[in-house]
Amino acid sequence: MTEAWLPHSRGVSSPERGGGRPRGKSFLLTRKGDKETGRSPQDQTPSKKVGKVTADRILTWTPTAVVFDCDGTLMDTERHWQEARRQVLREYGVTPGTEFSERAKGIHYTDCGRLLAETAGRPELTGKMTDELLESFRSLVAEDPVTAPGAVEMVALAHEFAPLAVASNCPRDVVETCLDTAGLLLYFDHVVVPGEGMPPKPAPDLYLSAAEACGADPAECLAVEDSLCGIRSAVRAGMRVVGVGPRPDEESAALVDLWVPSLGEPRLVAWAESRPAIPEGASGSTSPRVVPPRGSSPGDAATPAARPGETGPGEGSPGTAP
Repeated sequence: MTEAWLPHSRGVSSPERGGGRPRGKSFLLTRKGDKETGRSPQDQTPSKKVGKVTADRILTWTPTAVVFDCDGTLMDTERHWQEARRQVLREYGVTPGTEFSERAKGIHYTDCGRLLAETAGRPELTGKMTDELLESFRSLVAEDPVTAPGAVEMVALAHEFAPLAVASNCPRDVVETCLDTAGLLLYFDHVVVPGEGMPPKPAPDLYLSAAEACGADPAECLAVEDSLCGIRSAVRAGMRVVGVGPRPDEESAALVDLWVPSLGEPRLVAWAESRPAIPEGASGSTSPRVVPPRGSSPGDAATPAARPGETGPGEGSPGTAP
């Protein structure tokens, strides 16, 4: 039986939703709940690992809503952001290193534009370099929109048991185009992006707004993230978090509840398959849901008369460059 270090236990969910901590696999870590600490979500910091439990306890919980990040989580676009950043810096005679890539991952694209200008030693060109970054990224995504491993199946499975939302730092048009091309957009009730009065990750606002749109308590929501920036955002919102990607850095490992190498990880898939389905008409979402028939692929889903509900500003609103 797999074992993992964990910081602290959190409050358990209600018995009706399969409360308590499940049992899972890989880097399974639980963290101290907001109510236990008495601090606001924004003040949460990683706790020291003080105990050891079996890893199986994560995967018996059923969330009331699931909120996915897009870049690097649902779509394999982080490589496009990396290439876009390289292309921009190359025009200024700069080759980005590993440290730059880590600093840039997951941050809002305007922040990334500032970082590019700072790295190139041309702070006066921040606006120009930000525009160049977005133009390059959009071009790369249009040429090669690819879903992340396991994303299509996981979204289809999660759609059966909870309302779904996307919380992304990227511009709305980029998020929607990527998801639509992949046949995933129809599964989501809400797309939440930064805009006026809605700061980007790592602030908790995107995740809090997504939970509200889904009619769910953030403490009963699951966030799925691949970057430390996004993980911090979800934790500050009070959500449980599944991290996705290669072995996490120390802070990410301390914050997430579960870390998996991909959304196709067998025990994560088995968990999603075993969740009780939402009774027809019982969704807590504030908008209609599109429910493709069981067994059909996302690309086979019929186009609805009305688009799924959305939260946040319209197209062209600020978003991220990881």
